[in-house]
Amino acid sequence: MTDEQSDQDRVESRAHLLPEEAAVGSDDPEAQAAAILTESDIRTADQNAAPDTVLERRTSDQTVAAVEPPD
Repeated sequence: MTDEQSDQDRVESRAHLLPEEAAVGSDDPEAQAAAILTESDIRTADQNAAPDTVLERRTSDQTVAAVEPPD
């Protein structure tokens, strides 16, 4: 499968509107899906590309203060 075919498969799989999307309609679901997937690919490649977001990579032991159980 070529990258172009893979991209087309991704677009087609995303172009099926969810019920809430279908309720408001879309002039071109495939173009909408392609735009969403393109933006997603950019954000995946450059995690600082999302506007006004800060992504933190921490483990759970860095985010929660450890509480020792009573003896």
